[in-house]
This record gives sequence, structure tokens and C-alpha cells, in this order.
Amino acid sequence: MGLADIVARIHAAEARAGRDQGSTRLIAVSKMQPDERVLAILNEGHRLFGENRVQEAAGKWPAWVETFRDVELHLLGPLQTNKARQAMDLFQAIHSVDRPKLANTLARLAQETGKCPTLFVQVNTGEEPQKAGVLPADTDNFIAECRAKDLPLVGLMCIPPVEEEPAPHFAQLAEIAERNGLRELSMGMSGDFETAVAMGATYVRVGSAIFGERP
Repeated sequence: MGLADIVARIHAAEARAGRDQGSTRLIAVSKMQPDERVLAILNEGHRLFGENRVQEAAGKWPAWVETFRDVELHLLGPLQTNKARQAMDLFQAIHSVDRPKLANTLARLAQETGKCPTLFVQVNTGEEPQKAGVLPADTDNFIAECRAKDLPLVGLMCIPPVEEEPAPHFAQLAEIAERNGLRELSMGMSGDFETAVAMGATYVRVGSAIFGERP
């Protein structure tokens, strides 16, 4: 499919929803992709990328950031507290703030270093026991806790259950964000990003539809 096709589909979805073109940003999910594929997308001019693991990102992105200096890197996967300092150095945004212990660690490191990536709370909208994320009923309180720690919280992220229609999950995320005054919604992946755009996504996370299936 490729980058240009995905961008065109996002713009078409924005138009159908009556949204401004460019109001949804595309995160190219480069996790576990061969270097040559990622470099091809960098050479096409795209600069916003997502990774799932701190160690994988640390092994490849510092050198590319030196070459392509305006790269913006977002952490999408779960973050262990012992990797938090490294993540704060590598990433401009973290989409997976999902528990008080992690929020406390990020707040402490932000006080120590005087800087912090922008943060998203991950919400487990499907209430799946095997999946990370704050339960919907607990999200308002967790957002308040993060704000009390002066964390730079900007939005919410979700990953709907694979076997369920995504639209209700996106609608729920948007409703939680609106009542808490959060402007950013990280939702929608390769199979459902157009639905996410229609529901107000400000970031969609697309990997295989841009890069091809992972080896």
C-alpha cells in the first residue's frame, strides 16, 4: 500500500468527517521492521514514528536522528519503570502511561531532569485482563493523579479488542477525553484508522499498511 496511499486515505477520511486536513497525524509504526524499509519512509520525508520497545528504539534511532534531525519518536508499547529514564531521553511522547507506579517514576524523573515527554494515558476500553491500560471507570481519577504530579498529560490512547467493532471503543475514549479536557486521541491502526479519524483521532498508528508485513 505505502505511505502516500495511507496519507491520502487519512485526508479522505478527514474530509468525510468534516475535519480539517492534517488534523490527524500519522505515526508510522516501525517496530521490528528492517532498517531499509524505515529508511525508505524517512527518505520519503515522513518524520513521525512509533516504537513498542525502548531497547529496540535505542538500538537504531539515535543514529537516524543525527541524519534526519526533525524526527519525532513516540513510545507506543508498555513501559517498565526501570526503562523510564532511557525512554524519557529517547522519545518525544509516551502513549502507554497505565499505572500509578509508572506515573510516580515519570514525575520523579521529570523533577530531576527538568523535562518530560508529552504523555498519554492508555485506557483498556475492552477491560481485557491480559491487556495493559487503566480501566474506564478508573480513568478520571488516574488523570487527576497525573495532573496533581504536574505531568504533561495531553491525551488518551486505546487498543480495542481485535474481535470487536472498534467504533464504540473510540467513542468511549473520545468521551473520557472530552470530559477531562484532553485534546489528543491516539487511536486507530492499520485495519481501522479511517473509523478512528471519523471518531476524532488526532494520532493514528499505522505499521504494516505502510511498511508491509513484518518479517
